[in-house]
Amino acid sequence: MPNDELMPIGAFAQRSGLTSSALRFYADSGLLPPAEVDPVSGYRYYSTAQVARGTTLRQLRELAMPLAAVEAVLGSGADEASRLLDEHVAKVVGDAAAVQQKAAVIKSALGNAPGLPITAVKGPVLAAAVEQVLTATAHERGMPALAGLRIEANYEAVTLTATDRYRLSTRTLAPAEAPRQTWAGTVNGGELRAALAEIRRSPLVRLEAVSNGIWFRVADHEDQYCRLLPEEFPDYRLMLASLGEVTSRATVSKDLLLRALEEQPGGRVALHVADDAVNVASADVEHPGIPLPATATGQPLQIWFELTTLYPAVSTAIGPDVLLDLRGHDQPVTIRSADRGDLTTLAMPIKSDRSA
Repeated sequence: MPNDELMPIGAFAQRSGLTSSALRFYADSGLLPPAEVDPVSGYRYYSTAQVARGTTLRQLRELAMPLAAVEAVLGSGADEASRLLDEHVAKVVGDAAAVQQKAAVIKSALGNAPGLPITAVKGPVLAAAVEQVLTATAHERGMPALAGLRIEANYEAVTLTATDRYRLSTRTLAPAEAPRQTWAGTVNGGELRAALAEIRRSPLVRLEAVSNGIWFRVADHEDQYCRLLPEEFPDYRLMLASLGEVTSRATVSKDLLLRALEEQPGGRVALHVADDAVNVASADVEHPGIPLPATATGQPLQIWFELTTLYPAVSTAIGPDVLLDLRGHDQPVTIRSADRGDLTTLAMPIKSDRSA
């Protein structure tokens, strides 16, 4: 190789962003051997073609990637390297979340303050309810409360609520034991989701509040701790109280409605309620709507939704049939089971995709 294509280790260090000592280490490990080594002086020389590899090596190590994984990435094609990077990032994020959770548990224990017993709920029932309601959470910058689940306990019931501003889901549970306290808090949704496996396996879960979090005490398994979000949760009760009068109502098969939504092209769908039928259509005028048998009363109405709002609202409903309470083309629709009222979802409509 011509000497003018080679550079000493110091110059290569500046070009690649790696220190000279790091270059010696990576040379000895076989990740980045020099292009040439002077047999007399032992000086190491690198080629300009090695700068890109050296830069990538530095960037991968800045991500705290182990040497074996770095070697695998450097020796892979673009697709495999991308997969390995995603795998590493997922592990780092998971490890960070686990450390954060353990730190929260330690901080709770350091407080030495006794927990406040709230109530007890059947574990499988609580886990199923949390999964249903958590579908209405969202991660939005500046609005961390939208990623949380609101838990409210009074002497009659335990209520779970979540909202992403386009959908609001709330479910009421009957406690397995009479609640000892009234309590309300917004629980970290990610941590609660991670705790569900243990909650689901426990016949009875006791809720115990501490200053910055809540314990889910489970028998014969590891107790689960979730932090509380300090930000104020949206005043959903005010929203429910301000809903207009229902002008149309329809009861339709949950499975048939979900299937019709799945078959519509695009991300926006319309429901046309009239004449004992619910017709599911899309913005594509060439694609025929799908009429579904229904029990419909009130005024005929066509209302549009984002599929990402309507589909999960319907899919989490309890029972074979869903009841739709409609208030107009621009008002929230209440979606719930036709024969059970303990899970209710509000879905916000959108402006029509079709001109009049």
